[in-house]
This record gives sequence, structure tokens and C-alpha cells, in this order.
Amino acid sequence: MQLYCNSLTEYKRLATLEVKVGDLTIGNFNPIRIQTMTTTDTMDTAGTVAQSIRCIEAGAELVRITAPSKKEAENLLNIKNELRRKGYTTPLVADIHFTPNAAEIAARIVEKVRVNPGNYVDKKKFETLDYTDIEYQEEIDRIREKFTPLVSICKEYGTAMRIGTNHGSLSDRIMSRYGDTPMGMVESAMEFLRIAEDLHYRNIVLSMKASNPQVMVQAYRLLVQTMQQELGHCYPLHLGVTEAGDGEDGRIKSAIGIGTLLEDGVGDTIRVSLTEDPEFELPVCRDIISRYTHREAGKPASAQPVGTLPYSPYSYKRRESLVVDNTGDKHVPVVVADFKDAAALQPADLNAIGYTYDEPSDKWNIADAAADYIYTGSQVPAFALPGTLQVITDVAHWRTLADKESYVPYFTAAQYLENNAGGKKNIVAISCDDLDTTDNTRLFTALQQQAAGVILAAYATGSNAMAAIRQLFIILAEKNIGVPVIIHSISPRSAMDEHLIHHATEAGALLLDGFGDGLWLTNRGQDATQHSTLTNIAFGILQATRTRISKTEYISCPSCGRTLFDLQETTARIRAVTHHLKGVKIAIMGCIVNGPGEMADADFGYVGSGVGKITLYRGKEIVKRGLNSDVAVNELIDLIRENGMWVEKQ
Repeated sequence: MQLYCNSLTEYKRLATLEVKVGDLTIGNFNPIRIQTMTTTDTMDTAGTVAQSIRCIEAGAELVRITAPSKKEAENLLNIKNELRRKGYTTPLVADIHFTPNAAEIAARIVEKVRVNPGNYVDKKKFETLDYTDIEYQEEIDRIREKFTPLVSICKEYGTAMRIGTNHGSLSDRIMSRYGDTPMGMVESAMEFLRIAEDLHYRNIVLSMKASNPQVMVQAYRLLVQTMQQELGHCYPLHLGVTEAGDGEDGRIKSAIGIGTLLEDGVGDTIRVSLTEDPEFELPVCRDIISRYTHREAGKPASAQPVGTLPYSPYSYKRRESLVVDNTGDKHVPVVVADFKDAAALQPADLNAIGYTYDEPSDKWNIADAAADYIYTGSQVPAFALPGTLQVITDVAHWRTLADKESYVPYFTAAQYLENNAGGKKNIVAISCDDLDTTDNTRLFTALQQQAAGVILAAYATGSNAMAAIRQLFIILAEKNIGVPVIIHSISPRSAMDEHLIHHATEAGALLLDGFGDGLWLTNRGQDATQHSTLTNIAFGILQATRTRISKTEYISCPSCGRTLFDLQETTARIRAVTHHLKGVKIAIMGCIVNGPGEMADADFGYVGSGVGKITLYRGKEIVKRGLNSDVAVNELIDLIRENGMWVEKQ
């Protein structure tokens, strides 16, 4: 199996061609560039210029502006001239959908144009089409005819291009032949890339965006593999999770998708798509790429090389594992809350991890996102715990307890090898920074002989921690050791925003590949005891990787000049009345560019179809058209109710 990256155990950037966007270079080992997109009306020159300046001053190295028709494309000249007059030379990118003539105008003005292969020539009506090979080739010839003029203009003006596939806007033609798949996304882009290669135009960046990080990551990996096999070289990659949403969830989902690829050296420029003002995207971008700015190239995660991969990085299959009580096999991943450094525990302390004690009734109320385990180090609570919460305590302390069966002992590898006489369930910590230690080697041998009742808690603290823990899973597969494994992500960062990015990247990357039967997040230093936030992040990571659903999921696009209503306000209104609908997926889209396609992954959709007008979807099916926005949220609630997915708030 050809890999999508240079190494699974060493950090090495993927070699790519170099692309010039004005004075900015992308790819070919240049720094990872950060960018954003304006949300203003492109015909509002002053507003777009002002917002662009805010984005540039917040760190944007490229600014993208929508150009949905010829008039907006033509107004890019006024915007560019005004920015240059004010002393800002940051390259501008025109975002094009449906309108080749707008792209051809914009390519003569700005430094880069983005085209969507799903709608540049093709249309989307959700029809299944049958083609003979000859008819299919005729469609490719039609694309060549429409796309060639833009390539010629880009060559003449020195304009760069992004061929940007969106999972939500694959054409009916691609969907009919390849399905709603990562390979369909790749082929959609490759059709355009082959034409550009034939025309000797290579100033191109590619992207494979999806609202589902799993689909997004698989598509980028397949794209790299396809370019390597077919072309013998790779183009720079623009990474992003589209329609990520807002707040903590949007940041988690973006970090998982983008970070998973950057961990393996794949990716040359990034954009975090949040349903917030665009300047707020830039700090998140910086937090993500700061992990790689000074990372040592070639530093091994483990001395053990990877042989034949025991899993496919191009499709999802959860690792098979043994069952130990509520952990492993088909159980959803468990969540461990780290209270090792907490003072003497009180019932109120458990509020932060989803358990609220009601004293009059002497009962615990348990939230959907409630931790399954609590690690207490060398103490145990002096009060009766809720029945679904188990306590993990250091084995030395556990041995002093009279009621050992009520607690779970926590061993280091050396402690377990010295005396593995523990409980029916034993958690054994394994450091993956060096998997070749004598203790680890002996532990693997012991687990091959007797693995019943053991759960590993895998951690690593080096800069290549994710790769190190991934290497553990590969070794376990090679040695046929099926113990459940809890991923213990330890963040050395200095602020909660950075902790979030660290945990989402390192744990999310492993979960996307089917690894992990649990999640344990620990912060070092500042914010170490923010138990509520860490628990929310843990469940957010599990939700974004689709491995444990505990809340409503929102697929919400960032605003842009095409948006037909106040997206941030509307998203907040819909969240306020639907956030209790566990497992329901709701898409909130500003316009129809990606809306219907991304909603193929959603239960319900709320899409702008005109100024102040909303169309409601059930899956891909239009249910109500042209609703006034002042009644559309209530109509959405009625639609959810009619489909038996509404529950009243408790």
C-alpha cells in the first residue's frame, strides 16, 4: 500500500510543487500559510476593504472574496486598488461558483482564483445519470472546452488557481459514477488537474473540503496517493473543514481535520471556517500551525519501523478489541476525567463532569456528556458516587483499601510486571515515547499470554506524540494483542485555546483511523484543573469524529458575500431551541452553493434561498420553500417534531 505521507513515525513535510500567489509562495517546504474569507457583500467596496484590513492585521496571508457574478468580479478591481492605496499588498483570492465568466474576469484582477469542479461546468439536481464510456468522455471534453479559457488567462496574467472540491457540491455526474465518496471528490479535482497539466499550467493549489473530518481526511490522503501514482508529483494542498460551525465545536472539528493531516506533514495552507467574523478564524489557524513551526524534521516517534499497515488509512474501520466491562469492542469510547491534583473531593466537584447531586431526593442527575471514569491518584471520594461513575486510583493506594472491588487500580508498566495481582479490571499506563524499552517489551509479552481484564492507557509527551501512540496500535495489531486502549492526551501548552487544539489534533487523528476505546485529557501547567472545559472538549472530540454522539450536531457554514440572512444570529437562535436534541444533525447554510450537498449528511437543513427567504430540507429532500426568515425557525421545529425526533427540554 502506497502511503499518503513520507513516514508514519517521523515528522517530514510532503514535498510539493511551489505555487506563487502574488509575492507569496505556497508549498515546497515554505511555511504553512493562513488565510480567511470575507463575509461582506462584494459590491460594498468600503465594507469589504475594511474587513479585509482587519483580517490582514489579524494575520491573514491571503484574503478570499466571493465573486458570484460578473459585477462582483469586476468590483474586485476597486477593492484591490483601495487596499493597495492603503498600503496592503496581501494577495486576494476570488471565490467562484457556477460562473466561468466571473472567474475569467477575476483572473485578470486578483492574484488567485478558486474554482469548484462540482459546479464550474456541471450542475447539481440530485439526479442519477447513466453514461457509456464514450458519453462520459464527451462530458470531460465539455469541461476542457469551458475550463481552458480560464487556464489560458491565468497563464497570461501569472494568476494562481485553487481547484477546490467540496463534498457538499459533487456533481450529479461524479455522484452517479463514484458515489458520495472521498474517491469521487478526488476524481472531481483530477479531471480539472489533468486538463491543466496538458496545458502546461502548474500554478495550482488543491483542496478536498467536507464538513465531516473523516471524509475530509480520507479524501486528502487519496488525493496525495493519486497524484503520486498518476503524475509523479504533488501540488500544494489547502486544508479546511467546511461548515465547521462556531465556538468550541467549530474549533474542535477544524483542529481534528486539519491537524490530522498536518501531523503527517501534509498541507501547505489552511483556513478555519467558523460561523463567526473572519478575523476570529486567524488565531485558531495560528494555534494549529504553531505546533509545526519549530518541530524537528525527522525526529522518530519510535525506533520501530512500520511494516505492512494492519489498517487502511483510506477508509474507516474501528479496531477490534476485547471487552473489559464497559470498555472495548462495540462499546462507545469512555471518557476519563483527571482529578489527580484536586483537593478532597466533594459532590459539587462532579458537576463539572456531568453529575449533579440533588440533596432533597438523594439522587444524582446524569448528563448525556458525563464522564465514565474519574482518576483520583492517591485518594478516593468520601461520599457515595453515582452508579455509572467509576474511580481509578493508583495501585499503591488501591492496595490499602478495604473495598477494592469498588475501585479500579492504575499501574505503571513496571508495577504491573512486578505484581499484576490487581482487580477484575486494571488500567496499565504505557509510555509510547520509546516503545522499545525493556518494560514495554516485557509488557507486550505478558499481554500476549494473558490480556483479560487489562486496559492500556497510552500516552506520549514528545512533539510526535500522536505518531508514537499510533505506532503502539500498529504493534498491538502485529502482535495480535486485543486489549482496549484509552488514549491519554497530555497537553504541555500554556492556554486553554492551545490545549483544545492539542487534544483535538492528537486524539482526533487516532480516533479517525479507528483507534481508541476511550479518551483521557490532561493539561499540564495553566488551566490544568478546568474539569468542565476538558470534559466538554473530550465529548466534542468524540462527537466530531462520530465515535460517540452525546449532543446535537450543527453543520454551519461561515458567512460570506453570498449569505442571504444573518448566519451568526440565526445559528444562535437555532442552537438555543434545539441543543438538547441528542444525535440530531442540523445544517444551517447561508446559500445553496454547498447547502444541499452537505445536508446529505444531516437530518434537517435550513438554507437561504433568497433575501430573507428560507428553504427547509429533510436530508436532501426539499420540504418547504420560500419561508420568511421570521417564521422559519418555528417551522424547522415543527418539521423535526413531525419526523418524530423532537423531545421536550428537561
